[in-house]
Amino acid sequence: MSEPRLVEVRRNVLKRNDVVARGLRGKFCQAGVFVVSLVSSPGSGKTTFLERTLTELQPRYRVAALVGDLATENDAIRLARSKAPVRQITTGTLCHLEAAMVESALDAWDLRNLDFLFIENVGNLVCPSSYDLGENMRLVLMSVTEGEDKPLKYPTIFNSSDIAVITKTDLATAVEFDWDAAEKSIHSVRPGMKVLRLSAKTGEGMSEYLELLSRQFAEQRAVAQT
Repeated sequence: MSEPRLVEVRRNVLKRNDVVARGLRGKFCQAGVFVVSLVSSPGSGKTTFLERTLTELQPRYRVAALVGDLATENDAIRLARSKAPVRQITTGTLCHLEAAMVESALDAWDLRNLDFLFIENVGNLVCPSSYDLGENMRLVLMSVTEGEDKPLKYPTIFNSSDIAVITKTDLATAVEFDWDAAEKSIHSVRPGMKVLRLSAKTGEGMSEYLELLSRQFAEQRAVAQT
């Protein structure tokens, strides 16, 4: 008799999250800030990738980041090296961020002073797939060290994301990464999904990624002005 009750509780939690996420999306749109969320398993290079993103965007844009983790502020400390405003969200036992956490973390920030806001989710490819954070774009990261079949094992997170980013390309040869097999796995789960290849360490592929962000930001601004 307990299973139907658990299902109902989960539905209520997700419904409340969606309500808060819609409110956030409206605030982001009104402020003109483009919001990007990052999801991945632990060890994909997400924080290094975000640090380089913040550093390279800053000469042209006003950027900030929220970082979710179960414990410690280590990631926020690392990202602070970019000189961008950064806040840590410590989730405790929760394996994902929720829209209410994002809303609370942004309480004292004036969103009108930002062009881009990045949200780094807790390292997990399961729970984050169900929680909308009000973002404009969701990136799912997988590193070459994780294997080519990651999308087949975790199809929901790839289906709920906009772009797949394959990271740590500088290690691809060493681990004998099969690019064709990886893209086949991605497209078998999400046909036509855009795939980016990059290395935050060497900078390979970063230009294409940053240009994509710039185009998306410009398009959002153009729509808002019409």
